[in-house]
Amino acid sequence: MTTFDAIVIGGGAAGLMGAGVAGQRGRRVLLLEHNARVGEKILISGGGRCNFTNRETRPDRFLSENPHFAKSALARYTAADFLTLVERHGIAWYEKTLGQLFCEGAGSARKIVAMLLDECARGGVQIDTGVRVHDVRRTDRFIVETSSGAAEAPVVVLATGGPSIPKMGATDFAWRIAQKFGLPLTETAPALVPLTFGADDLAWMQPLSGVSLDVVAQAGRARFQEAALFTHRGLSGPAILQASSYWRPGADVTLDLAPGVDAEAFLKERKRTRPKALARTVLAEVLPARLAESLMNRRDDADRPLTDLRDAALAEMARTLSAFTVRPIGDEGYAKAEVTRGGVDTRALSSQTMEARAVPGLFVIGEAVDVTGWLGGYNFQWAWASGWCAGQAL
Repeated sequence: MTTFDAIVIGGGAAGLMGAGVAGQRGRRVLLLEHNARVGEKILISGGGRCNFTNRETRPDRFLSENPHFAKSALARYTAADFLTLVERHGIAWYEKTLGQLFCEGAGSARKIVAMLLDECARGGVQIDTGVRVHDVRRTDRFIVETSSGAAEAPVVVLATGGPSIPKMGATDFAWRIAQKFGLPLTETAPALVPLTFGADDLAWMQPLSGVSLDVVAQAGRARFQEAALFTHRGLSGPAILQASSYWRPGADVTLDLAPGVDAEAFLKERKRTRPKALARTVLAEVLPARLAESLMNRRDDADRPLTDLRDAALAEMARTLSAFTVRPIGDEGYAKAEVTRGGVDTRALSSQTMEARAVPGLFVIGEAVDVTGWLGGYNFQWAWASGWCAGQAL
């Protein structure tokens, strides 16, 4: 049986970060990855450019049953710290919108993986890929049983994420091992995921498949202004993905279809200046034409000129623009979810080190923890920060 100072299970963003930091602190580290290569989710992120962090990272942009838990790690290892690492490795980057930082060039996400592998190599980390972990047990040390034999160490780090994007090899392994050692889970669900709708809504949504527009999407108290996209199953796009993390079954999602437009004032002004225009024609000034047509087809005054419409009718029409309410019946599940909401209960972990309070030597980092970030590089920043904190403590 091979002996190490620490065994990291999972070669994604958090696992690579934690292993590299610990290795460079002189620890003998084994990293195990069941895929044929490490960093699979990194490689596909951001359309192959990897949205590796966000300048606007703040704790209030993460969901957790304990909203204070992430504060320590995010303060100790910041977006600026990771950007410094990126620049030290000579990786070109650019800022897109809303603080999102990407690598420059098609397929450049591989440079982030190469950087993390280089950091691991500098720390002498042994990386075994294509290795499946069958079990983790504990005597006076942790024993990890794998498809290539057993290894032992006083420390084990669970960094296998959650079950989102199973085609990339994602599973609930970290949760199962955490529960085996008595760590509780919070409620878990897909997050940053497209929303689906029933037959009545799909009857008018499906013909709009491919239509995109800027909206403000609200679920609960959370509001996000970004693009929404109609699909053959419902709604997607950044604004919808963001809202999905806050949506709960049975609740509505409200859309402002023309952000920044005083819809009622706009319609009244058009009634004065274009009295003979049809409502559908006027709405197409602020909405995609197909959407304007679809919305008006649901009204019995769609073919009447504005001059024939009372102000009350215009006010009702305005509410359709500024507060359009839909009720999803579900979402597209872990297969299409970018991340997982919920996970190992943070009450069971140290916010300083990510170590389990009741199981010395057991650490949980990254997506496996009940910390879920917004879209736009936040979840990668949590992976870097939680991995760095664990690496410093191993």
